[in-house]
Order: sequence, then C-alpha cells, then structure tokens
Amino acid sequence: MFSGKTVLVTGASRGIGRAISIQFAERGARVAVHFFQNRDGAKQTLNLLSGDGHFIVQADIGNPEAARGLVGSVLKETGQIDILVNNAGIYSDHTPSEVDFQEWCRSWDEIIRVNLLGASYVTYGVIAHMIERGGGKIVNVSSRGAFRGEPDAPAYGASKAGLNAMGQSLARALAPYRITVCSVAPGFVETEMAAPYLEGPEGDSIRNQSPLGRVARPEEVARTVLFLASEGSEFLTGAIVDINGASYLRT
Repeated sequence: MFSGKTVLVTGASRGIGRAISIQFAERGARVAVHFFQNRDGAKQTLNLLSGDGHFIVQADIGNPEAARGLVGSVLKETGQIDILVNNAGIYSDHTPSEVDFQEWCRSWDEIIRVNLLGASYVTYGVIAHMIERGGGKIVNVSSRGAFRGEPDAPAYGASKAGLNAMGQSLARALAPYRITVCSVAPGFVETEMAAPYLEGPEGDSIRNQSPLGRVARPEEVARTVLFLASEGSEFLTGAIVDINGASYLRT
C-alpha cells in the first residue's frame, strides 16, 4: 500500500507514534522515527519496524531551526517525504484554580510551543518539497479535548484546537498542489502518557465515558491515520475524524 513512500512520524518513540510507525512499515513504507529526548524509546520503535531503510532522527520541534533541520535531515537521508504525521505532543495539568502565575505561563509556553508551533514548523518545512514533488499527505494527531474542553489543561485543549484550525486552513491552501491535510481526534488512548489517569482512581470512570466501556488502543488510532494517508482518501482533505468511542459526540 505504501511501498516506495517515505513517512516522517513525529513523536514516534512510544504510544500512538510508535503504533503509526509500525503499521506504515508493515505496509511497505520507509519510516523516519522522530524523537526529542527518548532515544531509547525511538530505538525500540525502530527495532519493531518490519522491512529495511527505517531510521531515527532527533529534534526539538518547538525550536524553529531544529524543526527545519529535522526535515532537512530526513530529505538528506531519503530524498523524499511523501507523508508527514504530526503526532508529537506534550500534556501537563495546570488547573487554573490550583497553579500560580509562573506555572500557568510555563505550561502555556511549553504546550503551545510543541503541540502547535512545532507542528507548524515541521509542516512548513515539508510543504515546498511536496509542492515540488507534485503532492503529499499530511495527517495531524489532535484530540477530543479540542472540542470537549480540557478544564485541567486548557493550554492542551487550545493547542489541539489550533492544530485543527491550522489543518483545515492548510487543506484549503494546499489542495491546488495535490497536498491533502487531515486530522484525527482521539479521546483517551492506552499510552504511557495516559497511564497515570487510567491506572488511578478515576480509571473506571474514564473508561466508562465510552459506551464501549474502554479507551482506544494506539493501533486503532494508527489505522485511521493510515487510511487518511492512503491513495483514494483525497476528498477527505480538511476532515477531522473523531476516534473516541462515542465518549463525546459533536454536531
């Protein structure tokens, strides 16, 4: 399905990014496994990939020059980026009634810098290349929180809402160049980032938010990402696909 394609997956050292990388590799793609600090995790992801030619690449995508360097490194290694998956993201609680002003500012700065600005930097880096190659696919990993709200982490909700808006704006801007831009919006997913919540006292109530009585598996999110990145899905450009097990329904 993706034979001959090169995919850059940001934040691929664990969780959803790892699952996305594995599924792309299983279907013939060459995967650039991006990480920031978790080199060991990125190596573990790499070791799980079937096929040849995959590699890891490090960058702090919240730094504009580092993000541009990331794209340059992948292009130097492979000569092409056919698909970009903006998956890298961070989360931290910063309930407005409980944190001081310094913590509030730090949370907003860090979360927006990585989740929104970082994605914008990497995306900009691949646009000219995709235009030159005659097309490409961009898939953003957003969140249910962009719509439902994140009372304990408003910067996270805002970053994902911004990611959705960026994706839809770019879908309109880049369609003439045969570049599609879509997003997926998971709810809770069985990942290391969500583990403290799922394993804590509120775990059962979180799982019961969905009538399925559980949260999503990383592999389920990955399958939707691959569908949006596949040939034949072009008319979905601009779409935001909910993957939350009917735990939140928007109109």
